[in-house]
Amino acid sequence: MEIIYEDNHIIIVNKTVNEIVQGDKTGDKPLLDTVKAYIKEKHNKPGEVFLGLPHRLDRPTSGIVVFARTSKALTRLNEMFRNGDVHKIYWAITATKPQQNEGKLSDMLIRNEKQNKSYVTHNNTKNAKKAELEYKIIAHSDRYFLWQIKLLTGRHHQIRCQLSNIGCAIKGDLKYGYPRSNPDGGICLHARNISFIHPVSKKEITVTAQPPNDNLWNFFVENNK
Repeated sequence: MEIIYEDNHIIIVNKTVNEIVQGDKTGDKPLLDTVKAYIKEKHNKPGEVFLGLPHRLDRPTSGIVVFARTSKALTRLNEMFRNGDVHKIYWAITATKPQQNEGKLSDMLIRNEKQNKSYVTHNNTKNAKKAELEYKIIAHSDRYFLWQIKLLTGRHHQIRCQLSNIGCAIKGDLKYGYPRSNPDGGICLHARNISFIHPVSKKEITVTAQPPNDNLWNFFVENNK
């Protein structure tokens, strides 16, 4: 487990591909439990360790996950995420280039709970929610393109769905139309950077997480120093 920030109120971890953030029907050990065990051992905590989860990250996605170590921090972080006061930057790799090297995507998304998948739909569709992001192509190799994405909303599978909708499915993302899986079973979507005002100290917090250690990600990291 890679911890990239820690204090008395929050702890920020760089999640690996295919690690689940909280328990699900698979029964696999979630990151939440791993972080709890770390805190219990490091600080010799008796009894149950409090750890709140103000946001989520999809299982096949890597990168930044923020946990709250106190109820005060959790309440405030929940509100900050809800109000858009937490600024998130993602990196994504696709094999297809968008028509424009930078721009904004604005769509209405509808979530299918049974399929655990989101779809772009019409404005008048019941329960549809507006999804917006800004993107920029910041590097490319012979075969792939590196996107820098700023989320303006936080919808279910938003980046995966919106990129797929313009013909740019994320590398490895079979669910949203990429033809082949990645060797590690994940997708090339990484929560790269997060910035916010600390919920208790009120200091500005900005952290960056290194992508998975493989040849393609390493190529793009080297070309973006």
